[in-house]
Amino acid sequence: MADKLIVPRIPRGFKDSFVEEVIARKQMIDTICEVYHLFGFEPLETPAVEYVETLGKFLPESTTPEGGIFSFRDSDQQWTALRYDLTAPLSRVFAQYQESLPLPYRRYQYGPVFRNEKTDVGRFRQFYQCDFDTVGTSSMAADAEVCLVLLAAFQQLGLPKNVISLKVNHRKVLDGVLERAGVFAISGSETSEDIEKRRLTVLRAMDKFDRLGLDGVAALLGEGRVDISGDPTQGAGLSDAQARIVLDFLSIPTTTHSETIEAMTQAVGSSAVGIEGIADLKQIARLLEEAKVGPEVTFDPSVIRGLAYYTGPVFEAVLTFQVPDEEVGSKAFGSVAGGGRYDDLVMRFTGKRVPATGASIGVDRLLAALKHYGTSAANSYQGPVVVTVFDNKLLGFYQGVVTDLRNAGIPAELYLGTETLGKQFKYAEQRRSPLALIAGPDEIGRNEISVKNLSLGKELGKSEAFKEDREKWIRERPGQMTVARTDLIKTVQSYLRPPQ
Repeated sequence: MADKLIVPRIPRGFKDSFVEEVIARKQMIDTICEVYHLFGFEPLETPAVEYVETLGKFLPESTTPEGGIFSFRDSDQQWTALRYDLTAPLSRVFAQYQESLPLPYRRYQYGPVFRNEKTDVGRFRQFYQCDFDTVGTSSMAADAEVCLVLLAAFQQLGLPKNVISLKVNHRKVLDGVLERAGVFAISGSETSEDIEKRRLTVLRAMDKFDRLGLDGVAALLGEGRVDISGDPTQGAGLSDAQARIVLDFLSIPTTTHSETIEAMTQAVGSSAVGIEGIADLKQIARLLEEAKVGPEVTFDPSVIRGLAYYTGPVFEAVLTFQVPDEEVGSKAFGSVAGGGRYDDLVMRFTGKRVPATGASIGVDRLLAALKHYGTSAANSYQGPVVVTVFDNKLLGFYQGVVTDLRNAGIPAELYLGTETLGKQFKYAEQRRSPLALIAGPDEIGRNEISVKNLSLGKELGKSEAFKEDREKWIRERPGQMTVARTDLIKTVQSYLRPPQ
């Protein structure tokens, strides 16, 4: 009996990427990395697998790794895992090589990360990130630079300033508000772990402000809430008076930098840690003003950032252009990048505090945004010129043509099948080829080649020159023409360049 055939499939939460997405992602990452390089960051590559203790994503009371990672034992029976993000590996690299690294150490890195979490529409277990970080300085100039790098990257990708919103907050300011609200007050038999748990519960509640509004956050600050699916979420247990301080902070309008920071100052009151955060925000505001940054950067009390390791300024980049939405018709595209200062992460390895700050761009998320906005490289991907085969006895001639095209820097391929010319044209169209070249015995005898413009129909709708002067445009770029072999390269190049 024949062996059972294997069903071709991939694990849930993963996907295959084909030519348009691969090319678009590569071009986008290349553009972003050029901006990183412009700001003085250098590239770094780390392995996709790290020891679990490096990542820190496990439950301390368990001998089995937990917490959203793909883990396994290596040949030494040590727990290893696929990297959860690119920041934890960076902290390991700095701790391991700090004696030989320049200080501050400025690096960028891109690549896939893996999270063993619940999947959803558009939410995968493998996705790409593109990070930049500065390790070894507590200067707020590094945090202001996070804003400048993100803005420059988005603009270089073709997104105008009026669709970019970069929001800034500060964890010390948030802690100042929580201190004023009495979140850190110990009562009864509470421990420091209980207080930290309450703090994180409050911060997670605040982080849902954009989605749930003030009423939803108020419920989470109090006894909790039940969502539309019936799942309950336990609240932070704050009193109404405590919750009001937090809600008033979230309600601060994001106007000018000075006005928002002044309102934040009032919100932290006499909290020492809150006052430290306010001083940092004021310095960032001054630096951004000197860099001539406009209203695309705002100081926003509702920006929390989910990761617990942030210790200072936090950032979130949002794209505001509208996209279709099944529930409400349309909505702003939303977040595509985030980051912040994390001065305690390296300390897990060295025992000493090492200041660090940076941000991560969600590559797949931003790629989707560019596609919606119409600036993705996938929208303009062009395949190779296809040299068709009229007669297999003439393969030597066709191979010479392909070689000439490639030597001139023109992507080209020789059709390798035995189908009719019609099917070869269809193949070329599937490959998004701009041109197909045809030569039968008669053309070859005259040392000529026919050039067929496969992209003519698409170009007609896009070309302003065609709309303005149809006859002139068609004369310059006819649907098919026959040229001397000696003129082929020049002719193909003229087709591939838009008419002036």
